Amino acid sequence: MKSREKEEKTAARIPLSRERVLTCAVSIADRDGIGALTMRSLAAVLEVKPMSLYYYVANKGEILDAIVDMVYAEIDVPSVNGDWDNEMRRRAASVRDALARHPWAIGLLESRTAPGQATLRHHDATLGVLRGAGFSVQSAAHAYALLDSYTYGFAMQEAALPFTGPDTAASVTDPIVQMFATGEYPHLMEIATEHVLQPGYDFGDEFAIGLELILESLTRWIGRD
Repeated sequence: MKSREKEEKTAARIPLSRERVLTCAVSIADRDGIGALTMRSLAAVLEVKPMSLYYYVANKGEILDAIVDMVYAEIDVPSVNGDWDNEMRRRAASVRDALARHPWAIGLLESRTAPGQATLRHHDATLGVLRGAGFSVQSAAHAYALLDSYTYGFAMQEAALPFTGPDTAASVTDPIVQMFATGEYPHLMEIATEHVLQPGYDFGDEFAIGLELILESLTRWIGRD
C-alpha cells in the first residue's frame, strides 16, 4: 500500500505537459475505450483541474487528432527502397499490430480533418511506394483504399472475436458445433471440424492469406492504365 501511495505522489509531482496529457489520453482509451476519454476523466487521472488541460490542448477534438497521429507514429513507414509488395506486407502487419494495441483507433484513423505530421508522412510514403511500383494515380488510390479496407476490417473482426491465439477457438465453438448435429448446417459443420477445430488453428493466420490474395490481384493492375 505504501509503495502505491508513493508512486501516486511521485506521479502527481511530474510537471504537466502536452506530451503527458496526450500519453495519458492514449492510456485511458486503451484501457477503457475512446468513449471513456473526456476532459474530465483525463483531468481526474492526471489529478489536476479540467481547466488546467486547456493550456496544452484546445479541446477534445485536438486530443483526438493528436492521439491518432501518435498511433500513426507507431506504424512502420513503407520505403521506396524495397519491393512494393514486401513494403505493403510490412506496412499492413504494422498497422494490424498498432490497432491490436489501440483497438479504439480502428474507427478513427481516417476520421480526422486535421491530420498530424506522422499521419501525412505515412500516407505520402505509402502512395510513393505504390506510384514507384508503376501504379497510376488512380490505381494507387484504389490499391491504397483496398489495402486499408482489408486491414482495418480484419483488425475490427479480430478485436471482436471471443477468443484469441492458437487453439483457443474450441472453447467458444464446441457448444455451437453441438447445434450442427441435426445436419441442418452441413457446411458450417465441415469448416468447424475440418478447419477451425484442427490443432494449431489461429484466426490470425487468415490475415496473411487474405493479404496475399489482394497483393496478387493488385500486381495485375500495374501499368494497366
